[in-house]
Amino acid sequence: MSTMNISLPDALKSFVDEQVSQRGYGTSSEYVRELIRKDRDRLQLRSLLLAGAASNRAAPADADYFAGLRDRVRKAARAKA
Repeated sequence: MSTMNISLPDALKSFVDEQVSQRGYGTSSEYVRELIRKDRDRLQLRSLLLAGAASNRAAPADADYFAGLRDRVRKAARAKA
C-alpha cells in the first residue's frame, strides 16, 4: 500500500478526528479512504447515468416486460435441470 501525506487546516483536522471517533473508524486514514471510495462510486454512478441518458430509448419496463423476463428465467432454469 502506498502512502500519501496531506496537510489540513486545524479546523478540518479537528473535523476528521471527530468523525473518526464518532463513526467508529480506527484511524483518520480509514476515514479518508472511505471518503475516496464513496467519491469514486459517485463518479462511476454519474457516468453510468449520463451514458444511460444519452442512449437510445428502450422498451418500457412494464408488466409485460417483467412477465417475459420471468418466463425466460424459468425456461433457462428448466434447461439446466
